[in-house]
Amino acid sequence: MAGQRNDTLEHLQACQQTIDVTQPGRGVQPGYIHPLSLVAQEMANILVNMGFNIIQGREVETDYYNFQALNFQADHPARDMQDTFWIAPGEILLRTQTSGMQIHVLEQIQPPVRVIVPGRVFREENITASNGAMFHQLEGLLIDDQCTMANLKGCLKHFVATMFGAARPVRFRASYFPFTEPSAEMDLRCGVCYGEGCQTCKYTGWLELMGCGMVHPNVLRAVGYDPTKYRGFAFGMGIERAAMLKYDVDDIRLFTSNDLRFLQQFA
Repeated sequence: MAGQRNDTLEHLQACQQTIDVTQPGRGVQPGYIHPLSLVAQEMANILVNMGFNIIQGREVETDYYNFQALNFQADHPARDMQDTFWIAPGEILLRTQTSGMQIHVLEQIQPPVRVIVPGRVFREENITASNGAMFHQLEGLLIDDQCTMANLKGCLKHFVATMFGAARPVRFRASYFPFTEPSAEMDLRCGVCYGEGCQTCKYTGWLELMGCGMVHPNVLRAVGYDPTKYRGFAFGMGIERAAMLKYDVDDIRLFTSNDLRFLQQFA
């Protein structure tokens, strides 16, 4: 009986309240996608439209997949404690690159192969305006029996034209990576000085976007592929770097600073 009386009392009190249905409702503060997520999604969409499939990789990796199978020699400086976060020295580590997924993929999939691997990577580096101990990469890999360096350049030029605009000049310059041969780096015209030279581009007029090249025959052999029959190309770029180039951001630390004045510009 007491419970019924309380229910009746509450009902009467509710009926006596005046409700103005013309008053606006309470405002809802919406959330927004982080700028790095926006850029990563845009990059992936461009490459998916070019025929690539997205796969995810492990962040804790073995020395074999992160170094050995990618043609890193035993005395390569990237293996040093100063550059790699080792969990079990010489055996298990936090991956320093998404390239290790090349081996996982090629062990499981027969050619033709077209995949991209977005994800976090970790390196023992000082945190500066251009470097971080944790950042995001997007790796791309294509394997078939006909592709050439010209196909690689055409693929990346189309990616840049879609991502940054067709008017943005690019250049390729020779480089070195243990897992590709020949190797190159792709640069974009500086969006701050437009090639005139400034502090952002270190007065070169160009900003590095990604490394790329033809998959090294030793990498193909490591997964049982015949390098006289199959060939491929690979590329990898930092998502933070791409975001900095797209939006002319001069400090990578802004993306993880939780400064709403910066983040709300991308809302």
